[in-house]
Amino acid sequence: MLYDFLKRTVDIIGSILIFILFSPLVIATAILIKITSEGPIFYTPARVGKGGKLFKMLKFRSMYMYEINGKLVHAKKYLEQNPKLMRQYQENSFKLAKDPRVTTVGKFVRKYSIDELPQLINVLKGDMSLVGPRAYQKDELTHQQKVYPKTKKYVKIILTARPGASGPWQVSGRSFINFDKRVVMDAKYVQRKSILYDLWIITKTPIAMITGKGAV
Repeated sequence: MLYDFLKRTVDIIGSILIFILFSPLVIATAILIKITSEGPIFYTPARVGKGGKLFKMLKFRSMYMYEINGKLVHAKKYLEQNPKLMRQYQENSFKLAKDPRVTTVGKFVRKYSIDELPQLINVLKGDMSLVGPRAYQKDELTHQQKVYPKTKKYVKIILTARPGASGPWQVSGRSFINFDKRVVMDAKYVQRKSILYDLWIITKTPIAMITGKGAV
């Protein structure tokens, strides 16, 4: 299909050019993370991809590592062992407005979406696209579809496409948009299948990054 061919072409060429353009920022961020907090530079959470297949998303680590049972683990484990915090996390669409787990550097890179830049590698590998639906956590999809039963039909549409490093919700308010509204936007995007719309979202993405609107 012509759309799929053009989209993949844009993904490959675009991700290479963007990576080259932002390479100084990528290097500087990696150094800052390494010297300011203990733990790895990158974080590789499992996300639900096309067809419901799980893949490892590559992100800059923006949270502290915690020692649990003598082992240094990611902040997600800390969250799982704190029921009150986990409840707040789930009730707020799997986000925490004032997340105590986020490092000082992490607050900056998350606000301006710098932590998402390593996803360009996922785009080159074919796990993701430059533009697409949000890449959801498996437990997030399960939980939110129970909270919003009417979203199941939209999630089914979303999982027919590769998730995107950017997308319609990212350039339209990010965390200000709840799950039920977000999946409708993503499903409409998938059904639209427009390269011109993809290019429009790509041009809007730097503005969303610079303003930091809706980031947590």
